Amino acid sequence: MNLARTQDQAPPTRQPGAALAALAAAQFTVMLATSIVNVALPQIRAGANLPADGATWVINAYALAFGALLLAGGRAADLLGRRRVLIAGLALFAGASLVAGLAASGGVLIAARAVQGLGAAAIAPAALALAMDVFPSGPGRGRALGVWGAVSGAGGAGGVLLGGLLTQAWGWPWIFHSVALGAVLVLIAVAALVPRTAGREYARFDLLGTATVTVALTCLVWGLTAARGTGWTDVRVLGALAAAGTLLGVFGVIEIRRPHALIPPRLMTTGRVAAGNLLMALLGSVWIALFFFLPLYQQQVLGMGPLATGAGQLPLAVANMLGAAVAPRISGRIGGTATVIAALLTEAAGLLWLSRLSADGNYLADVLGPSVLVGLGLGIAFVMLTALAVDGVPPQDAGLAGGLVNTTRQVGGAIGLAALATLAGSVTAHASTHQPPTEALSAGYRAAFTVSSAVLAFGAVVALTLTRRSLTTRGVLPPTAASTTSSGQGQAARCTPTG
Repeated sequence: MNLARTQDQAPPTRQPGAALAALAAAQFTVMLATSIVNVALPQIRAGANLPADGATWVINAYALAFGALLLAGGRAADLLGRRRVLIAGLALFAGASLVAGLAASGGVLIAARAVQGLGAAAIAPAALALAMDVFPSGPGRGRALGVWGAVSGAGGAGGVLLGGLLTQAWGWPWIFHSVALGAVLVLIAVAALVPRTAGREYARFDLLGTATVTVALTCLVWGLTAARGTGWTDVRVLGALAAAGTLLGVFGVIEIRRPHALIPPRLMTTGRVAAGNLLMALLGSVWIALFFFLPLYQQQVLGMGPLATGAGQLPLAVANMLGAAVAPRISGRIGGTATVIAALLTEAAGLLWLSRLSADGNYLADVLGPSVLVGLGLGIAFVMLTALAVDGVPPQDAGLAGGLVNTTRQVGGAIGLAALATLAGSVTAHASTHQPPTEALSAGYRAAFTVSSAVLAFGAVVALTLTRRSLTTRGVLPPTAASTTSSGQGQAARCTPTG
C-alpha cells in the first residue's frame, strides 16, 4: 500500500515550551482515561445495567483496543503526518467519550470505550514522536521527557481522584463528559501550538504485517483480560493465547521478508530499543496493577468513599511528578544505569511496604508512606526507560518507536494484571474459608504487592545487565558529553541512560 508524501511541512515551532505543554496534555488525557473509571465501576454497573462480569469490560474494552492498535497508530503517524494523526485521534477520542457519557445501555458504553482506545492508540505514539521532533537532542529532550513522565504518572493517579470527585458530585456520566471536554481543549491547543509535520515520501504501509500483529495483540490482550474472570483453563482463553502465539510467529516471518516492514530491523540496531522495551514491559506489569489494587484496598477494606480514595492518590501523583522532574539531574550525576536500578529498587521497596497492609490498618500508616516511595521510583523509571526506548531511533521511525514502547507497557500491564488478579483472587478465596472477608481481601492484596515488588527487583537485575551491555558496547558517550551519531542526529540527550 503506497502512501504519497503529505504536504503539510512547516518550520519548527518558535514556542517549544507551549508545544510541549499541548502534547503533554494529550498524553495526560490518554492516561487519565485509563484509570478514571476504576473507582466508579459499581455506579457504572448499576447505571448502565451491566451484569457482574460486564463491568470489568468497561476497563478491558479500552485497554484491548489501545494495546492492540498502538503499533499501527505509531506507523500511521510516521507515514501520514504526526500532527494530523494526533488531531484525528483526539477528535475520535472526544466523540467516543461523549457517546460513553450518554450511553443508555452497557453495549453502547463498552463499544464507546473501545473506540476511545482506538483514538488513544493514535494519540499516544504521535504525541511522543512530535515531542521528540520539537526537542530533537540535547538537554531540552531530557527536560521534555521529565515532563512526559510527570504527566503520565499524574494521569494515572489523577484519574482515580477525578473519577471519585465527579462520581460523588454529579454521577458517573460526567467522568466521560469531562474527558470529552478535555480532549476538545487539547485538540484546539495542538492545532494552535504544535508545528505541522510531513509523512515520508512515497512510503509503503505494511498492511499485512500490521493486520497480523494487530490481530495477535488483540487475541493476547483479550485472553489475558478474560482469564481474570474465567480462569486460565477456560477453552476460550487458551484458544486466544494459542492464536496470539501463532500469529506473532507468523508476524516475525512476514517482517523478515518484507522490504517495508512494520518493525524494520534498523529500529533495533542500537541495542537500546530492545532493552528499554523489555524493562518497560516489566514496569508496566506492576504499574497498571498498582492503580487497580490500591483503590480497591482503600474502598473495600479501609471503607473509604470514592472521593477520599481519589484524594488518597495525590501523594503518589506528586511524588511521581517530582521523580520525573529530577530524573535527568540524577542521571547526569550517577549515570543512567545506576539511575534506572535505583528507581526500580525504590519502587520495589514501596511495594514491599504495601505488602504489610492489614484489615485493621489505616491510610496514614499503611498507604501514605509507601505511596510516596512508589511514586518517586515510578516517575524516575518511566522517564529513563522512555529515553532508552527512543534513543538513537532514526527520525522516520520515531512514531513507531513511541507506539512500540507504549505497546510493551500496555501488554506488560495486561499480563501483570491478569496474573496478579488471579493470584490475589486465589489467596483471598483460600483465606476466606477461615478468616473474615476484609482480612481475606487484605491477604490477596498483600500477595499481589509482594510479587510486584519481586518483579521490579528482578527488573533491576535485568537493567544492570542489559543497559550496560547495550550502551557500553555501542560506544555511547555520557550525557554531559557531545556525541554525533552515524546518522548525524547531533548531541545525545542529557537524560539518555548510560552506564
